[in-house]
Amino acid sequence: MTDPVFFAPSRRYTAGEVANLTGANLVDSSRADVAIEALAPANEGGDGALVFVDGKRNVALMQSLRAAAVLCPADFASRAPQGIAVLVHPRPQQAFAMVGRLLFPQAATPGPMTGETGISPQAHIDPSAHVETGAIIEAGAVIGPGVSVGGGTVIAPHAVIGRSCRIGRDGYVGPGASIQYALIGNRVIIHGGARIGQDGFGFVGGAKGPERVPQIGRVIIQDDVEIGSNTTVDRGAMSDTIIGQGTKIDNLVQIAHNVRIGRNCIIAGLSGISGSVVVGDGVTMGGGVGLADHLTIGPGAKLAARSGFMSNVPAGEIWAGYPAQPMAEALREIAMLRRFAKSRKQGDGNG
Repeated sequence: MTDPVFFAPSRRYTAGEVANLTGANLVDSSRADVAIEALAPANEGGDGALVFVDGKRNVALMQSLRAAAVLCPADFASRAPQGIAVLVHPRPQQAFAMVGRLLFPQAATPGPMTGETGISPQAHIDPSAHVETGAIIEAGAVIGPGVSVGGGTVIAPHAVIGRSCRIGRDGYVGPGASIQYALIGNRVIIHGGARIGQDGFGFVGGAKGPERVPQIGRVIIQDDVEIGSNTTVDRGAMSDTIIGQGTKIDNLVQIAHNVRIGRNCIIAGLSGISGSVVVGDGVTMGGGVGLADHLTIGPGAKLAARSGFMSNVPAGEIWAGYPAQPMAEALREIAMLRRFAKSRKQGDGNG
């Protein structure tokens, strides 16, 4: 039995076509007809493969490349072996990703798991729901009363869309995901197992212990957002939880009630954002970042992985550590601790 091929190239591209599509400069025009039908990491390559090399620490990979073509910065071009089409681009990885989306479009946007088209007879759709022409509702999906699903959107098996939710066009809701009390824009991808719109964690002390505060807000997810598998987004308590246009959220992220995330942010896995945090546009969070409640993270800030935040972060700054502080200060403290530990060790040895 042969192994299945899950992703086949849409067609062959030539090095010349890649140059035209990405704006790269093909160093040797005689290589314009070199065929590209695969993508590969630079340390593996292969016949017909396009690879990219970027960053000074990776320049040594150029000399041992085995590929049809390489995307690289201008100062790497002369290091490529003979016979490889060299495509010079100021942002090789970005160009590589663009070619990847063209070569493997089915990998760039999730599609139906079962191969079904239209509405499966095994789906449960409330009579009051509105499903536009071109939407795909797969077996086992549940569409509640008053729900609207836009054309081109895929609702995967066993996804559940709660009462009165709005799902825009050309989106995807993965298997086993649940959505309630939410308004979702166009081209939004929600991967399997995500939970959108459940109760926020709101309790107050009472005579007999914690008492629940009703959570009556919504979740608003703007266009072109992507939410990873098993990520949770709580609905607001009284105002809304909002995720801004173009933001990309990894797997296993917790976003609490009333959080407001700006546009084009990147939030890596295992991060946790507490209630009422405001995140500006273009913020990047490394994996495992933790944010205390009611903080403000300024536009363009970068939060280092595994950092814990107890105070606001100004726009454009890079912070790290636990508790987090400006990166330069964090690095100075680490250097001081290392020097101190080394001096203690030397002192113990002399004793």
